[in-house]
Amino acid sequence: MNSNRRSPEPFATFVVGSLPRPQWLRELIEERKSGSITYEEADTLLDDAVPSAIRLQERAGIDYVSDGEWRRESYVKVFAEHVSGFTLDAKPMISPNLFDPVVSSTIEQHSDLATDAARFLLARTTHNTIVALPSPYILGWRMWNQELSSGAYPTREEFIDACIPIVREEIRKLAALGVDHVQLDEPWLLMMADPAHRDRVGAGELSEEIALCVRTVNEAVTGAEIPLSLHLCHGHFNRQRSTDTGYEPIIEALGDIQVERLAMEFAAPQSHGIESLREFPRDKVLGLGVIDHCDPRIESPEDVVSRAQMAMKYVDADRITLNPDCGFSPGSQNPMDLDEAYLKLRSLAAGAAILRGEGDRL
Repeated sequence: MNSNRRSPEPFATFVVGSLPRPQWLRELIEERKSGSITYEEADTLLDDAVPSAIRLQERAGIDYVSDGEWRRESYVKVFAEHVSGFTLDAKPMISPNLFDPVVSSTIEQHSDLATDAARFLLARTTHNTIVALPSPYILGWRMWNQELSSGAYPTREEFIDACIPIVREEIRKLAALGVDHVQLDEPWLLMMADPAHRDRVGAGELSEEIALCVRTVNEAVTGAEIPLSLHLCHGHFNRQRSTDTGYEPIIEALGDIQVERLAMEFAAPQSHGIESLREFPRDKVLGLGVIDHCDPRIESPEDVVSRAQMAMKYVDADRITLNPDCGFSPGSQNPMDLDEAYLKLRSLAAGAAILRGEGDRL
């Protein structure tokens, strides 16, 4: 990996990216998608709204802040918002009454995926910044369909390969802009470790899927001059996770992915405990999920400390950073509570302060 890609400080706190959106903002996103309001008109309103998402994270005490992803319909659909070639709402998701765009013609980027939003973020915070992009692998699984897509891209792999240079160039632009950290969202890799999920989506052998994911992520980050994370989780909507599996089937392969940090879901019962960290790659930083975003109970700082101490049995403290298990609302339609997210982030920061020796000791 490039020597210019510095790792974060021990027990630094991150968001995974998204925050719950107020109802009026969710409606705005839908109106923008339907065309009843233009992107330019929506951006004017979003420019007023997004600073409050930034301030929430700052007030909670988070070290690496995002813009809450409030400008996006979702962490994946942002790709179709800025790249042509998709038929919107064409493919049912696993969650009911939700649909994904599907690639139906040759793709062509017409605007930046995240650079304009990142520029706005950088101008409005003095904290470290994190910007998330979808990985090419999950784009292939969420946005390619045999019936609708094969005329443009005969195989899923060909579509994934077409996405790689767009993601790679966006990483380059974010680094040049001065963003501190880029995260690639890749929940699908962990989800594939669940045999029931593989059966639902018609996946091939797990080993083949792992190899495809590792290859395509590594090609997307080639030449990156910025610290990078890969985020893994079980997928969720409305406080329900989509899969149920530990990391054992994929953890060895995580060492082959050319990022500095792995942001992993571990507060979730569906992760089946933390023992899989015995095999955590020794050259990676752990982004330890210590906040269960699906549980309405507000964790205490002591909960955060306890979960970190469990991880320290397997991973050195100087290679541990802290984050929620996932974004609080990866899609705008996910009905989550903003005040709850704030309180959970505040506990995350308070627990990190204790672990760094800056707060009251337990």
